[in-house]
Amino acid sequence: MKIGVISDTHDRLPTFRRAVALFMRLKVEAVLHAGDYIAPFAAKLIAPGTLTAPVYCIYGNNDGERKGLKQVLPNLVDGPLYIQLNGKKIVMHHFIDWLKPIDYADADIVVTGHSHHVVNEAKDGKLFVNPGECCGWVTNRCTVAVVDLEQVEAQIIEIHD
Repeated sequence: MKIGVISDTHDRLPTFRRAVALFMRLKVEAVLHAGDYIAPFAAKLIAPGTLTAPVYCIYGNNDGERKGLKQVLPNLVDGPLYIQLNGKKIVMHHFIDWLKPIDYADADIVVTGHSHHVVNEAKDGKLFVNPGECCGWVTNRCTVAVVDLEQVEAQIIEIHD
């Protein structure tokens, strides 16, 4: 099973659209968004009914219009969010520093965002994934991740304008 992981889209619709199209082409079976959509109009790109795959999503620190975002993404929650897919335990939170070791003690995969920098690292029997920033505002790289749950490994993919 392959899942798409995205974070820090920050209202940049062109790269967000390309990322969603990539996930659809690759036929990922779930999409995880680790926060910082910013506005409800951007979140509509992954609203229920727009993708065939289920979407798991959490708030980021810049998601100020929470009521509007919740209307677009009814399953949007504060982290940490615990997900079980294909027999793997995943914990997702916007910022790694907001997680305590107990929060991910039983997890196979830890998904975060916030820093805008890619993390793809196996450590202590867990895969830590930060897909970087889909927006490209900070690093000038628009990136997402595709995680293979059977192999418990991630591929970072650059989204180009």
